[in-house]
Amino acid sequence: MSGDEKEQEMICALTADEHDALNKGLRNLGDTMPPRAVWERIREQAEAEGLLQQAAGTRRRTWYMGAGLAAAAMIAAVMLPGLLNPPTETFPVVPSELPSNSNATPLTTLQTLMVQSRQLETDLRSLPDEPSVMRAGTMATISNLEDRIAAIDYQLNDPDVQMSLEDRELFWRERVRLMNSLLQLRYAQAQRAAF
Repeated sequence: MSGDEKEQEMICALTADEHDALNKGLRNLGDTMPPRAVWERIREQAEAEGLLQQAAGTRRRTWYMGAGLAAAAMIAAVMLPGLLNPPTETFPVVPSELPSNSNATPLTTLQTLMVQSRQLETDLRSLPDEPSVMRAGTMATISNLEDRIAAIDYQLNDPDVQMSLEDRELFWRERVRLMNSLLQLRYAQAQRAAF
């Protein structure tokens, strides 16, 4: 027997009354939903065969996750070298006595710190403006650094505050350190904005 003959025989196995009874019984069955896992497998199979397309929300969510992962990797690549190798503050060693044929006067540590601070301010001004939208953590860190620098400036410029040379030097050293941190943060922010 061929496949068509077997099919015909199977179709004819029911009498008309049996066929009607079967249809009536099937129509009287209650609506029950199959388990969620069944629908998930059907959907996955249909998507795999190209019969269904993924929902736009799923694609968008996948894109956002990929973009977030790429941004995190980029931030890690930019920030990690600085975290592993923290910048060391080196101040030029100025000899206490210059050769007698030189007309230059030696710079004191305090003057060196003032020059470095001025250079850091110039470098900060040369960076592009801060982006209009920033992460809250970055904004808080920048604001904290700027407030601490302003507090030091207030102490250094207040005529009522009497400081020893060592105290003044400590304040200027801390100002240079904070300015350096602010410059690095703003530079990393400008790098991210450029991408």
